[in-house]
Amino acid sequence: MISEPELVGEDGPGSSSDVVSGFDPEQGSGGGGRRRWHGALWGVAGALTASAVWAAAVFGYGLGGDGKPDARGYRVESDSCAAMELKELGRALGVPAAEPATELDGIEHPALHRIRCTVDFTTVVLRGPDGEEDSGWSTGYQASLTAELHKATDPRSVFEAGSTVTDIDGTAVDRVERVPDLGDSAYLLITDDNTMRLSVVEGGAVMTLTLSTWISYNGEGGDGEEMPDAPEEPELLAYRGHLISDMRDVMKALRTG
Repeated sequence: MISEPELVGEDGPGSSSDVVSGFDPEQGSGGGGRRRWHGALWGVAGALTASAVWAAAVFGYGLGGDGKPDARGYRVESDSCAAMELKELGRALGVPAAEPATELDGIEHPALHRIRCTVDFTTVVLRGPDGEEDSGWSTGYQASLTAELHKATDPRSVFEAGSTVTDIDGTAVDRVERVPDLGDSAYLLITDDNTMRLSVVEGGAVMTLTLSTWISYNGEGGDGEEMPDAPEEPELLAYRGHLISDMRDVMKALRTG
């Protein structure tokens, strides 16, 4: 049984701006022309309000008259991995072992452009639980960026639905956190496979920056020699601020690249 992930920053009950007041059940259809005129005026006001809301959605969320999302200046092409500089994560984890590598699942289609890039950070030898320097255990980090530019349909509804899931490809989601002041909407998810991912949607652009960590034993134990206890796994939340800062840089680079 997979428990519901912790949603940090979730709006409380009754705070949704989508709730609209209904009609007064005590107002009948009778009552003379004055009441009918009031009804007509309320109907006109309602129509004007609906038009204003629709216009706000069009101009506020970047939807044109054809329903296609606004690119908001983003460009996602085969060379977009250059946007993945990760300066803050590099300061915290060490210089990446190599330049970002472009994965093979990219898409260049009239309806969608997508690129995926990965970069590995230098492996670090961990101290054992007793403070032993060369414990045989080591840890490494990998960051990946998936950037999509939707050109035909608005991705926001699918983005919202996928940002509060209880599992991702069979991996449980332990924590979901809204990130304010980042794109149109942003979520940070922690999964139980030592992965932290930050996803942002802005207009037709959807970007996901992921940081994962692993530990492995590289000792050369002889016959009968027991493997030393594994050290504690790294705490990914310590790099939350670095991931958000690097995402801002990625978004800026994809708009100007």
